Amino acid sequence: MSERHAGLLGATSLIGECLLKQLIQNDWHITAFSRRPIIQSHPQITWQQLDTTNQLRIGTEKNNIPFWICAAPIWIIPEQFDLLSAYGARRIVVLSSTSRFTKNTSPDPSERRIAQQLIESEEFVQTWAATHGVKWIILRPTLIYGHGQDKNIAEIARFIRRFGFFPLLGSARGLRQPIHVEDVASACYMALNTLNLINRSYNLTGEETLSYREMIKRIFEALNLPPRMLTIPLWFFQIAAWGLSCLPRYRNWTSAMAERMNQDLTFDCSDAKRDLNFSPRPFKLTTEDLPG
Repeated sequence: MSERHAGLLGATSLIGECLLKQLIQNDWHITAFSRRPIIQSHPQITWQQLDTTNQLRIGTEKNNIPFWICAAPIWIIPEQFDLLSAYGARRIVVLSSTSRFTKNTSPDPSERRIAQQLIESEEFVQTWAATHGVKWIILRPTLIYGHGQDKNIAEIARFIRRFGFFPLLGSARGLRQPIHVEDVASACYMALNTLNLINRSYNLTGEETLSYREMIKRIFEALNLPPRMLTIPLWFFQIAAWGLSCLPRYRNWTSAMAERMNQDLTFDCSDAKRDLNFSPRPFKLTTEDLPG
């Protein structure tokens, strides 16, 4: 490929922004898609606004884009199947989540719906790809953090800064494998570029496995605050989650999240390490990984 060209859905997401940097560094040209208008900012990036794309004019050879990455939620992809076909997609890397496994038996109906969305969307992608001769790779990261913009570690850090403590249910010994957003982006790039791998799914984890309690302790340490972790009963979590739901930032916090503090949410990442040369970092928070 003398001129490497990739399409990127979800280009303004946290992972999308990391992918743009990696693709640019590796001399790719990117057609980046966003639902909001973006002013051109780099000679290797062509921005397209999804809801204004004229699909009658994108099927030309000049605009053929065989390689694609979706850094947006996987359930938006069925809406873009016509777009992918019009651009001549032949290989696509899609981000799903290990939540398809961990939330499918959640006591919270909204979490079960998310798991079902992930499962169904993966099936839609595979069916569509098989029908249209498109090679696919699905990547399922665990708990993503990084750059102070994620909805996991960064939100916990904001809570600690605001309230000065963090509540835990019981011993909070459930195991976690947090993964840095840059490592997720690297795995996406390697999956796009490793052409001998087709029609495979991979779980992505961070290099380190640690307890939920230890993960919270390290967030306190990164904030230069003494760890103040309060053990409270489930009924209190239920009341607190109801109260916090009035605040937009915490509206998705549920008592089911507390119950998972004592569940092991771990996955085998050996296939990705072998096939994608995936080498994630351990869980070491830097100042850059904390919210401003």
